[in-house]
Amino acid sequence: MSGGTTSLLVVEDDPFQREAVCSYLSGQGFAMEAVEDGAGFRAAVAAAMPDAALVDVGLPGGEDGFALARWLRGLSPTVGIIMLTAAGDLVDRVVGLESGADDYVTKPFEPRELLARIRAVMRRSGTEGKPAAPAETLPAHRARFGAAVLDLRTGVLRTAEGKDDQLTESEFALLKLFLDNPNRALHRDWLLERTAGDDEPEAFDRAMDLRIMRLRRKVERYPARPMALRTVRGVGYLFDPDAG
Repeated sequence: MSGGTTSLLVVEDDPFQREAVCSYLSGQGFAMEAVEDGAGFRAAVAAAMPDAALVDVGLPGGEDGFALARWLRGLSPTVGIIMLTAAGDLVDRVVGLESGADDYVTKPFEPRELLARIRAVMRRSGTEGKPAAPAETLPAHRARFGAAVLDLRTGVLRTAEGKDDQLTESEFALLKLFLDNPNRALHRDWLLERTAGDDEPEAFDRAMDLRIMRLRRKVERYPARPMALRTVRGVGYLFDPDAG
């Protein structure tokens, strides 16, 4: 969760149901991402761990929602998981809860009921409504980047672990680009072109992804769940200046 906004990941194979859920919850202030199958779900979680997931039980591709719930719970003990099922059978509900889900909602459901269930799960996990701590005022030559602080004069980064790290030329250039373009989705190719340096002469497809992965280890409090350097699927990356 960044800037007080709860991120929700929806996996639902029915396009109408998927769009309806996303449209309603986006209007309620949630940051939404939606996928149609298990493969898309795993890829989305690998890119950025959501605050909560809405998991349809019946999915195409041979992997049902119960398997996804068990996998997600194994990755995070705090992420909220709500199962969406068309079956009202008690056995399905029990299996869902045993798979690590926090709650279940039987389809068809009222949008307001789903909203209430999500908020209840968020309250129980302690991830909804937490006020952000006031940020320390920094001098003009220093900039906050996630849980790290960058010295713009020296190129030294005080990492999320509290250690001083002398950035490479391309690392400094990359962080500076993000600082100059907050809350904008920046394309991988554009970032790579603008930050090419002699210290890291990488020119292959995943070069930028690898650089971002290394930077996340330095600037994110929880690198497996990035908040400051967020992935924008199909585009590249976005810097959220409010994430700490």
